[in-house]
Amino acid sequence: MTRLKLADLADEKPVRLTVEVSARLHRELLAYAAVLNGGEAKGAPTPERLIPPMIERFIATDRSYAKTRRAAQPG
Repeated sequence: MTRLKLADLADEKPVRLTVEVSARLHRELLAYAAVLNGGEAKGAPTPERLIPPMIERFIATDRSYAKTRRAAQPG
C-alpha cells in the first residue's frame, strides 16, 4: 500500500470557511482521495474533508514557520 502523508481525518467541530481552488487542484484532490481510499473513488473522502488535515500537516512540518514562531514567543 502507498504510504501517504495524510493519515486520518479527525472529526472535530469545524469552523466554516469558503475557499476557491482551481479545477486542476480539485481533480488532484479527487485523485488523492481515491488513492487514500485504496484506489476506489466510491466512498473516498471529499476534497472538503482532505483540505483541513493537509493544511495542518503542512503547517506542522514547516520548519521555517516553527523556527520563526518559537523566536517570536516571549520568554
